Amino acid sequence: MVLETPLSDWISGARDRLEQTRLAPELEQVGRVEQIGDGVAHVSGLGQTRLDELLRFEDGSMGMAMTIAEDSLGCVLLSPYEEITAGSRVFNTGTIARVPVGDGLLGRIISPLGEPLDGGPPVVAARYDPIEKPAPGIVDRDLVTEPLLTGLTVVDAMIPLGRGQRQLIIGDRKTGKTSIAVDTIINQRETDVVCIYASIGQKSSTVSRVVESIRAHGAIDRCIFVVGAADAAPGAQWITPFAACSIAEYFRDRGQHALLVMDDLTKHAMVYRQLSLLLRKPPGREAYPGDVFYLHSRLLERAAKLAPDLGGGSLTALPIAETQAENLTAYIPTNLISITDGQIIVGQKLFYEGQKPAVNVGLSVSRVGGATQAKAIKSLAQSLKLDYAQYLELEIFTRFGAMVDDKTARTIAHGRRLRAILAQPEYQPLPLSLQVALLLAISDGMLDEMPLPDIPKFREMLAQRLPSQRPNVVAEIDKTHALSDEARDALREFARSCADEFNRIHRAEGASGG
Repeated sequence: MVLETPLSDWISGARDRLEQTRLAPELEQVGRVEQIGDGVAHVSGLGQTRLDELLRFEDGSMGMAMTIAEDSLGCVLLSPYEEITAGSRVFNTGTIARVPVGDGLLGRIISPLGEPLDGGPPVVAARYDPIEKPAPGIVDRDLVTEPLLTGLTVVDAMIPLGRGQRQLIIGDRKTGKTSIAVDTIINQRETDVVCIYASIGQKSSTVSRVVESIRAHGAIDRCIFVVGAADAAPGAQWITPFAACSIAEYFRDRGQHALLVMDDLTKHAMVYRQLSLLLRKPPGREAYPGDVFYLHSRLLERAAKLAPDLGGGSLTALPIAETQAENLTAYIPTNLISITDGQIIVGQKLFYEGQKPAVNVGLSVSRVGGATQAKAIKSLAQSLKLDYAQYLELEIFTRFGAMVDDKTARTIAHGRRLRAILAQPEYQPLPLSLQVALLLAISDGMLDEMPLPDIPKFREMLAQRLPSQRPNVVAEIDKTHALSDEARDALREFARSCADEFNRIHRAEGASGG
């Protein structure tokens, strides 16, 4: 099909193009590839190149200057480079690496340079921002005062998060770290938080599973996925979290709220070590270059709650890190723990015992979120962590068959039901009102006589009935995050009536053999 354009329109457009054409000589530097391999290239002949400047190879591939010496520079490749060989020409671009930002990225899956990976049209950008930007200064920041609810009772009650916080999720491989972050993203479906998921060195199947989970259970039209896949060039994987952070900062700087998940920074450090060793940077501890701490600190410092005169926006960071044999004292985990405002530690033993999310409450900590915890849950959760820790200590003795008195037995029975309440299915974050109702029921001892296997069924019963039978209470708690005396009494009465009815039904079923 041929589209006909009126001649007058073409002439007017041609005149505009002629007026914008620069009729002046341009100086272009041309270099040569000396060596190439393993995602890096050594280039000569580009003496005016700046650090982090983008370079264009003659086949169209892009690279970025990472090290600069007197007569050569080291370049990391950001795209496939099969057609580049020693002797290939390299051109300066005069610009540093930038990423498109703006509302046009919402719902899209892109590469760190903004190329669409979802088969859709090119992204529509409000502007292009540098991937490396300075973190807000102290005077530009405000106190972290607003809660960021994850929908996970064990986190919201015991390790609360605030908007603008940096909370590390750390644990061994395959223990549910990504699931905690994905559930947090899903729980923002009814909020004003824009979510950015940065995948660093993950398999395509893993990224697809995350995207489909959010598509099925969350608000994917307010999420952005920045993917540096495992089969992408190492340089692309390296700049992925920086690009994703620049995208998130666009929303923060407009007075909005953003959540950035970086999955994961352990792979990011490994990629950086690989590139640094290939570019002959001096190795340090565990062969990592000496600036690996600065690499992650300058990235995570960009998460902040801005002062009111700068719009009051926030950027919350959830970096993920992987440990080996639960060794929290390894180099990268130690670095990240010291940089962030707390850590959610996921235990392998808990995971294999079926306690999911497998959060180790005794080791996990939130250094900021406690001051921002939703008031509705704060009063109920004050003694929760202590009760849970006491139960875990007492449970150790029962495993050896030790005889316990009635009071200890009741404490253990209560703790087991508390642990059952803290477990919940994947991709099913709970609204704050339901969490409060469950914590009221457990704190008042309503579940102490209920069989453990029936706790999940009771939670489903509450979830089904609460919105329809107490809509005003649900709306008040979910909107204000506060718990008035009237709402507390109404929730307590509702939870008790549900518990009594549930126990009565199941006793009748047991008596009839059903």
